[in-house]
Amino acid sequence: MTASIPALAQSFMPAPPSPDPADQPLRVLSRPVRWLLKGVAVLSLALGIIGAFVPIMPTVPFVLLAAWAAARSSPRLSRWLEQHPTMGPYIREWHHGGVVRRSAKWTASLMMAGGAVIMLIIVRPLWVPLTAIAVMASVATWLWLRPEHPPR
Repeated sequence: MTASIPALAQSFMPAPPSPDPADQPLRVLSRPVRWLLKGVAVLSLALGIIGAFVPIMPTVPFVLLAAWAAARSSPRLSRWLEQHPTMGPYIREWHHGGVVRRSAKWTASLMMAGGAVIMLIIVRPLWVPLTAIAVMASVATWLWLRPEHPPR
């Protein structure tokens, strides 16, 4: 069986990238679910902002959770988050390949390490800071496994 040159060449071409899930229309959610997701978005955003100032709380995962929930419940909040001068670039990069910049990884890791040291010194009983450190280590591992550059 012979194949034409264009068909043969096409078989070696990489597949086009899959469309961004954020660009796909979402199914209509019920009003209670939308309100629940809006609440998750606002709470996560608040926790992310607090996390920017409190060493034991990560910021990036909370902001990404807020962006996810807002994208499914509030186009206005989603647009605001994506156009925000500080958070917007991180959210857009996440939407385009799950990218987390190396600087964000280092900042988050150093803040969590600082928080871990403070908690080990101050907080008793010891199981409380150890539990928090285990959670922070899980978040840090997840964070460092994310790509640092968008896929080509």
